[in-house]
Amino acid sequence: MDTPFVLGIGAANADVHGRSRAGVVMRDSNPGRLSTSAGGVTRNVMENLSRLGVRAKMISAVGDDLYGEFVRRESERAGLDMSGLITVPGEHSSCYISMLDAHGDMLVAMSDMGILGHITPEVAEANAGLINDAAAVVCDPCLPFETVERIISLAGGCGTPVFLDPVSTAYARKVVPLVGGLYLIKPNRLELAVLSGIETDTDAGLASACAELLRRGVKRVAVSLGERGCYYADCEGRAMFRSLRALTEMANANGAGDAFMSGLVYGYVRGLEAAETLDMALAAGALATQCERTISPDMSVEALERTISALRETS
Repeated sequence: MDTPFVLGIGAANADVHGRSRAGVVMRDSNPGRLSTSAGGVTRNVMENLSRLGVRAKMISAVGDDLYGEFVRRESERAGLDMSGLITVPGEHSSCYISMLDAHGDMLVAMSDMGILGHITPEVAEANAGLINDAAAVVCDPCLPFETVERIISLAGGCGTPVFLDPVSTAYARKVVPLVGGLYLIKPNRLELAVLSGIETDTDAGLASACAELLRRGVKRVAVSLGERGCYYADCEGRAMFRSLRALTEMANANGAGDAFMSGLVYGYVRGLEAAETLDMALAAGALATQCERTISPDMSVEALERTISALRETS
């Protein structure tokens, strides 16, 4: 029997990060350091999973340009199966550009994900067999609404769990009608408020908002809370805050959320208990912030276990 694999359907793009060397002056040129890496919400999750020893297959679209070839090459080098990558002649690959302050926190970003319009519901249908065979599916709302809807429908028909990060409040509004078909959703506090229609500025509101999503059919909700860690609730009645000691220095905060999601998927695939899964996810997010690249080359199960141990010792 083949080793279980996780299927990613979503964004795969080039990430360009600029980190200022001093305080940023708006509407002016700022001296800093620029770096380029393969990115994309779903692709990032899949690369982290691959580095954690999970078979990872990716379906996305790129243009026939240098960025498209770069994304394919870097992803395959990291162990991803990119045989499902569609190359669209004459189109430019998706790109994400972010400006970071001197501490590594994002000030502003811009993305161009137009090429993902080529990942149509028909593409999802054509890959129904992979969705059926996958241990889990990871997707993101950068895809067309109808495509996410079809993925959830196909996965629901065969019992394959779907994991999704809302990415932003704008995208959260897009997926509100679909949340009931998800196994796990990973919003931040603001995205959770949009998804649930409940204010989340208190702990009670946070719990009520998660309960509302569970009522609609979601099986797991993991809310990222920055330095406070996360809040988790599931349909079995478990609910908890979970955290590790916050790190004071960051090289790049952009990849933390995707790494956190990879820890959640890893815990599911490996059958870990909820608390252990959350610790792995938090450690993955912490490890990601220590690297200037979107994905830490040090990502591994052993590195996560060391990170958990180190951040517990002084918590």
